[in-house]
Amino acid sequence: MKRASVDVIIPTYKPDASFRELLRMLTGQVYPVDHILIINTEEKYWDDTLTDGVARAEVFHISKSEFDHAATRNMGVGFSDADYLLFMTQDALPADRALVGTLLEAFRDPAVKTAYARQLPLKNCTVTEGCVRSYNYPAHSCVRTLKDLPVNGIKNYFCSNVCAMYERDTFVKMGGFLAPAIFNEDMVYAARIQHLGFGVAYEARARVYHSHNYTNLQQFHRNFDNGVSQAMHPEIFRTVNSTGEGKRMVRHVSRYLREIGRVYLLPGFYWQCFVKLAGFRLGRSYRKLPAGIVRKLTMSPDFFKVNRL
Repeated sequence: MKRASVDVIIPTYKPDASFRELLRMLTGQVYPVDHILIINTEEKYWDDTLTDGVARAEVFHISKSEFDHAATRNMGVGFSDADYLLFMTQDALPADRALVGTLLEAFRDPAVKTAYARQLPLKNCTVTEGCVRSYNYPAHSCVRTLKDLPVNGIKNYFCSNVCAMYERDTFVKMGGFLAPAIFNEDMVYAARIQHLGFGVAYEARARVYHSHNYTNLQQFHRNFDNGVSQAMHPEIFRTVNSTGEGKRMVRHVSRYLREIGRVYLLPGFYWQCFVKLAGFRLGRSYRKLPAGIVRKLTMSPDFFKVNRL
């Protein structure tokens, strides 16, 4: 039986020395990857020594104005003929050498066309962010199909290209990720394949280290773009409740902070939740805002310079 081929596609922008460790872990996987395709934004920020000794790595440069969360990843697929496509971000680090093989196992279920990994918090992660991460990425695996939507709500469409694998044939037939995309290209794709009768697997045994300690302002910008992405795809997000899942997360974190005696963290956590919600709601209404204001509220002003939405 022919071995399934796997290519890794990683968009980068100003990658630092930690990127070397990601490449080292990828080349050391028990199930070997065939190629590592790096789509780098702005060649002037690229250090050729990052790929020293990585024979399977290829680097392609684009300008900042060309970057798009969907189109850039689709570009990477154009350089690949692998059976499976593993998308990662430059700041994700495999927890072990079994990541690729474990994700592949999810596709033994013929209904599964996409599988994404569990994200573990980094050592410097704050208590609240670590709790949020454990809520979004629990220890148990599952496969979500459209029949689960009434129970899971918007969580049913969740998928993360921080570390997610896609079956190539289906990806190509679907036309890849829908571009342009400011955010959520992975969730939009997951929703589309579910509506075609396929499933999205969350594989908790496949693990990467990935977390951020965003400031409140960064959270605002990030959630503004989240709201924009949902407004761009009303055919997917109009019929699902986007805030119900957030309320469940807030209750989960609040309960946890009380249990561990960190009640003093609650005011800051609640304020951050308010900031996230404000950014999200403004993003959902971005078409009603002046273009200059939108470019100040987004974390991706170049997106709105290129795309007149």
